[in-house]
Amino acid sequence: MKILLAMLLFLAFPKADEYPVKKEQDEFTKVKIEGRVVDADTQQPLSGVSIQLNKLNLRKSTDLNGEFYFEVKPGTYTLSASFIGYTKFSKKVFVPKTGLKNVIIKMEATNMVLEEQVVSESERLFFRNDAATMSMKGISPGFVSYSPSTEEYSTINENVFKWAQKEPLSTFSIDVDGASYSNIRRMIMDGELPVYDAVRVEEMINYFSYDYPLPKGDNPFSVHTEVAPAPWNRNHQLVQIGIQGKKIETENLPPSNLVFLLDVSGSMNSPNKLPLLKKGFKLLVNQLREEDHVAIVVYAGSSGLVLPSTSGTEKETILAAINNLHAGGSTAGAAGIELAYKVAKEHFNADGNNRVILATDGDFNVGISSNSELIKLIESKRDDGIFLSVLGFGTGNLKDSKMEQIANNGNGNYYYIDNLLEAKKVLVNEMGSTLHTIAKDVKIQVEFNPQNVQAYRLIGYENRLLNDEDFNDDTKDAGELGSGHTVTALYEVIPHGVEIDNNLMDVDPLKYQQPNQPNNDYSGELMTVKLRYKNPDENNSNLLSSIVHTSKDETVLSENLAFASSVASFGMILRDSRFKGDSNFETVIKLARMGKGEDEQGYRSEYIKLVELAKLLYHGEAKN
Repeated sequence: MKILLAMLLFLAFPKADEYPVKKEQDEFTKVKIEGRVVDADTQQPLSGVSIQLNKLNLRKSTDLNGEFYFEVKPGTYTLSASFIGYTKFSKKVFVPKTGLKNVIIKMEATNMVLEEQVVSESERLFFRNDAATMSMKGISPGFVSYSPSTEEYSTINENVFKWAQKEPLSTFSIDVDGASYSNIRRMIMDGELPVYDAVRVEEMINYFSYDYPLPKGDNPFSVHTEVAPAPWNRNHQLVQIGIQGKKIETENLPPSNLVFLLDVSGSMNSPNKLPLLKKGFKLLVNQLREEDHVAIVVYAGSSGLVLPSTSGTEKETILAAINNLHAGGSTAGAAGIELAYKVAKEHFNADGNNRVILATDGDFNVGISSNSELIKLIESKRDDGIFLSVLGFGTGNLKDSKMEQIANNGNGNYYYIDNLLEAKKVLVNEMGSTLHTIAKDVKIQVEFNPQNVQAYRLIGYENRLLNDEDFNDDTKDAGELGSGHTVTALYEVIPHGVEIDNNLMDVDPLKYQQPNQPNNDYSGELMTVKLRYKNPDENNSNLLSSIVHTSKDETVLSENLAFASSVASFGMILRDSRFKGDSNFETVIKLARMGKGEDEQGYRSEYIKLVELAKLLYHGEAKN
């Protein structure tokens, strides 16, 4: 009986390998669709673009290189791409059994038309808008009539060489602003070399990030130093001080209590002002999370709250408020600042990031408007734990000096937005560093060793100098460092035994104050670097210190120092600095190529092309 039952079971359930199941004819192995999204004008990759296969309702976002892929069965699909500030893309594609590779989606900026726009008597010039302004192909941007006559810049009295024996201490506040670089980029792209006082060399250098070691332990940042020959004077040394802030991923950032303070006065009524402002802030809104909240305050002839504090999940509500903004009237900037801080304080998050983001051309003309009065107003607000970011827009009547000082004195940063790609850089790619402060009131003090240093010069930072006694004074304001930020400072040093050009020194060498005899304990030290900083929610500073040793054998510049020295040399050429030495465009480009590195975002490649264009303008070749 058992044998009969076993035979019946065998007949009913044969072995799978003896009777394989036949696959359906229309079932294929999945294959890949691989592609890349670029700006149609600049050919630069676009990250964060929403890509969708409508038939399957699959959706992905492009990575930092603008790339994406899907795994699908062969067939015909509708591929669409959407991104704020760009025209939606849609196209049918056929995917064969071998897959589909190298799909290139070129997205058009929504306002890429070159047009003549009459704005006002003070702004009668051409505007080339948004991404179109950044077209570097062939280095042929065309030219516009540009007059800086109504733009305002603070006078820069360039730092000079100082005798180490007489003034061994150099003290300054860090500066992570990048406004000067994007502003002079705008001028060069418009076919004009920048005015001297628009060139702040430290902001040009710090527009770019550098590959410094990440901090270890509880310190919010690391400090890196390097010594090498100065490219513009090989008898001098160039010392680089690099700071690297700890990096916090966007999803791990604390909640944000943000107030957008937006200038909607009549002076903002041009394509590269309010329309560009609106597109830029839409990019930021798309990055907000449920725990983030945004309020919108606007000002023209008066100020007003157009959106109460709203969760980041209600994007349609926030975007609708931005879309409804229109320009008109005079500019009561101070009243807007008062209201924005009031709203931020009402919704203060003790465990989060509290920040006002001011976007304007800086042309305040109602109420408090002088720089000194505005600075006093901002200073009265900064002790409330509310930070400030300032975004500058527009040309013709840009008040750069006002915006820089507001940011410097309001625990904040200053950026200049000349196109949509720059808005994306500041508000999307670098959102963590832009919005989240990891250390405040960061000061640097360097003590030079007169045994090894005759004279030294701090390159840039003229608007950030501090008195030596300010370093230990915790009541003195200084710069802020954001998540992932890098800060770079350069000193040009003249060692002992090097003959000094009389044109480089404003003060004769001292007769009686001769260097001390070499001390074996310090004879190998070039200088000591000290830093003070406060944690964002504290009022007492912490001290870090490191020694920089002499480096006679160092002849090759690292990528970091090669690129930073290129930018410094370029800035000195643009300023026609008396300290530029042997600086020339060929060396600037060579150094930039040496220090280009991986350049994921393409900012350094763009810089090289900008230098090439400036070279043409400098020699008058571009206008012939």
